[in-house]
Amino acid sequence: MLRIFQQIALWEAVSTVILFFVAMPLKYFANIPEAVKIAGSIHGFLVVLFVILLVMCWNEYKWSFSRVAKYFFLSLIPIVSFWVEKDLKKQVFAKK
Repeated sequence: MLRIFQQIALWEAVSTVILFFVAMPLKYFANIPEAVKIAGSIHGFLVVLFVILLVMCWNEYKWSFSRVAKYFFLSLIPIVSFWVEKDLKKQVFAKK
């Protein structure tokens, strides 16, 4: 489950970058509002998966509340959310 969470964290971070730096400029500078609808929907789906997996990992791995809160709040900040994925990657490799 940790590996899946790590992958979702990565894709959630990537979707944020795409939403802000590709879809939003397309909407406002090229008059293509569909770009934000598509990228926003994908990003929203990944955020929901991120939160669900965060809670599941919290339960399964007995993480502290402070760790879960830190991961959640860092995931809300664009670009910084890549740190969550990097931290999870360390844990995945430590388990191997």
